[in-house]
Amino acid sequence: MEHEESIDLGRLMHIMMERKKITGGLVAGCTVLALGVSFILPKQYESTALVQTRSAGKDISGAAAMAAAMGVNLGGNSSNASPLNYIELMKSRRVLDPIIDQIDWPDEKKKPDAKEFAKKNLKIENTKQTNLITVTATGRTPEEAQSISQGVVDNFLTMQTENSRQTQSLLVQFLNERIETARQESDEAAQKLAAFSREHKMYSPDDQAKFAIQQLDAYDKAISDMQVQQKSAQAQYDVATQKLGEQKAGSASYNINDNPTVQNIRSQIVAKEVELVGLRQKYTDNHPSVIAAERQRNKLSQSLSEEVGAVVGSNAASLNSAQMELLKNQAIAQAQASAAAASEAAIRGKKAEKEQELGKLPEDMMVYLQLQSDAAIKKQIYTNLVQQCENDKIQEAMESMDIQIIDAANLPDADKPAAPRKKLITAIGFVIGCLLSFGYGLICYKREER
Repeated sequence: MEHEESIDLGRLMHIMMERKKITGGLVAGCTVLALGVSFILPKQYESTALVQTRSAGKDISGAAAMAAAMGVNLGGNSSNASPLNYIELMKSRRVLDPIIDQIDWPDEKKKPDAKEFAKKNLKIENTKQTNLITVTATGRTPEEAQSISQGVVDNFLTMQTENSRQTQSLLVQFLNERIETARQESDEAAQKLAAFSREHKMYSPDDQAKFAIQQLDAYDKAISDMQVQQKSAQAQYDVATQKLGEQKAGSASYNINDNPTVQNIRSQIVAKEVELVGLRQKYTDNHPSVIAAERQRNKLSQSLSEEVGAVVGSNAASLNSAQMELLKNQAIAQAQASAAAASEAAIRGKKAEKEQELGKLPEDMMVYLQLQSDAAIKKQIYTNLVQQCENDKIQEAMESMDIQIIDAANLPDADKPAAPRKKLITAIGFVIGCLLSFGYGLICYKREER
């Protein structure tokens, strides 16, 4: 038969009181020991800096200005600007190694690497559902803590500025090459029109021809827009390809343009571009029908970017985040260029149909209209590319930082170290002493029971 064993708490307390010198000594000893340890432990200070990330990230392309002008998303992805990405970048060797090298370490052999230093000396947190990041650094002195915290922010800003300028410079370089080609083509088209005008004594078309020109203007503008988008997307593709080569990532082909979903979205974009041309022949750009069609086209373009990004992400999961984003930007630029090329082909087909309807005009007049149309397209392409290049130069000068410092790193009070926390350590010592005293009393209680 089992007997439940019970403890007489009154008796236990009586035993502990009888041996109060021992039990009290245990409590006092542990408390004093803990207090002593709290004074022996080296002091640590904390310095905090508060930064704010930009609400929308600048993608590798830097083509926001033309995307807005054309109503097309050329592969922008805000994931690069995610606070979580920034937090990981702040823990990188490029940010932390200069800070580690500046600190005076007692033993150089025990100098930590970036990973160990971040784990021991840094606490970088993102306030949920905000774009605020808190950088808290721990140091042996107030000055060291402040230096580490501010150094993380400053080094990160320097790194982001250099990367941004390098990327923008590459894009401007590639665009300049295409601008020179576009300028030559525009000059050649203008010279052909001028030569034809002089030879046939034709300088101003009649009313019938003017009406035909007005009908074809919408097609010419749309064709020039599509060609500018292709050239800009190709520049973005070249930038991403070069950066992938620098990282030796090896760009893989995922047959983006053969994906059924991508093809379907691209077809919808083409249909919407053709619809927009028809609407612009009837209405101004401020007409509700044109605005609604542009909004739908922009939404389709965004869907194309998201679908391409998902395809690349599912096939390149083994790459690091930087290489993944470059691959996505490369594939998105390729898909956007393909959609623009398909749209141009469809618009040219519609234009050819319209030109056939105007076939009753004299042959010289038709040649004049064709030369004038070609010259207008080439000039518009050149003008848009120059504007895009200038926008990117301005963007390069303005967007030098991806985060803004809200609160600079503070200098901690030398009389208020963050650690060791003497009161807490002493309280823990007191609790441990009480537990030891209780354990000692329980042992004595068991012995008397026997």
